[in-house]
Amino acid sequence: MILLFNKPFGVLSQFTPEAGHRALNEFGFPSGVYAAGRLDHDSEGALLLTDDGKLIKRLLDPKYEHPRTYLVQVDGQITPEALKQLSKGVTIKGYRTKPCKAEFATPPDDLWERVPPIRYRANIPTSWARLTLIEGKNRQVRHMTAAVGFPTLRLIRVAIGDLTLDGLQPGEWREVSKQIAL
Repeated sequence: MILLFNKPFGVLSQFTPEAGHRALNEFGFPSGVYAAGRLDHDSEGALLLTDDGKLIKRLLDPKYEHPRTYLVQVDGQITPEALKQLSKGVTIKGYRTKPCKAEFATPPDDLWERVPPIRYRANIPTSWARLTLIEGKNRQVRHMTAAVGFPTLRLIRVAIGDLTLDGLQPGEWREVSKQIAL
């Protein structure tokens, strides 16, 4: 069984609540499924859960280079130069990221409000980018955007491979076929 879940902001990618954060235990998942990957509590969006340990191992193994796409709201008006730097790879914490796809984006019309909302500053605009990575270091997207001068304000994983949220609202999930997930 493979489930696609739209993880809400503030929820941990584990079944046990910790440090005052909500967890996966409150969303009515079938027993025996585990998260195939992670999203930080302050990130939102696509998270796969499955009862197939071999699939989890394959999805997490860097050699398979599974693409993950993120919609990122950043502090300031992101520049073409910054996107070019991101696409070539940047150095974060002594590590050079692999090249990725980085482009300007606009939030979709059906994007849900985040609770709580991001900070608002009248004198500093925000903008959006879409990044598709084939690796997933801890807080990598946030470190990457900060490295090019545009700190992340909101991070939403909108796709894992060909699987997209397709109208799933935060806290909702659906079963997907194994053929699609691989």
